[in-house]
Amino acid sequence: MLRPEYARLTLFDGLAPGVLSAIAPYMEEVRHPRGTTIFIQGQIADSLYILVDGEVRIRFKPYDGPVLTVARIHPGGVYGWSAVMGHELYTSGAQTTEDSVSLRIRNRNLQRLVETHPQAGAALLERLAASIAERLRNTHTAVLEILYQGLDPSASVVHNQHGNQETAKTV
Repeated sequence: MLRPEYARLTLFDGLAPGVLSAIAPYMEEVRHPRGTTIFIQGQIADSLYILVDGEVRIRFKPYDGPVLTVARIHPGGVYGWSAVMGHELYTSGAQTTEDSVSLRIRNRNLQRLVETHPQAGAALLERLAASIAERLRNTHTAVLEILYQGLDPSASVVHNQHGNQETAKTV
């Protein structure tokens, strides 16, 4: 069974106890001290992580540029999702910025969960899809901000009253 405090994470919040009981055996708690590289860009993507405590920085190295921090993951956030998106390799790296605790589910365990407990697997996959979609929206904004800053250090991305992105200049 997941620890009660883990069951309160956004990803699991509101799931039926039976679903949580089915998911729990497939997850393992991992602890990483500050500054630990959990995985690197280009490494085989074999696990998905849910941050329980601490902070994880997601870093991307474009082919022709410096390493960029594209996201900061806080408790309840999901990272390493290349592993469930059909990518053979992680498309970015993850490093702790402080002592951190995560729940890890390996690809093969997620597949077993879906095969042996289809309803629990579907519930978890739905939650993961929503979390990943939100992160993609946030990552898009972060990368756009980085690009604008590279072109014009006084520019920044803002959202207008309709939620659309615009460029603003600091004067």
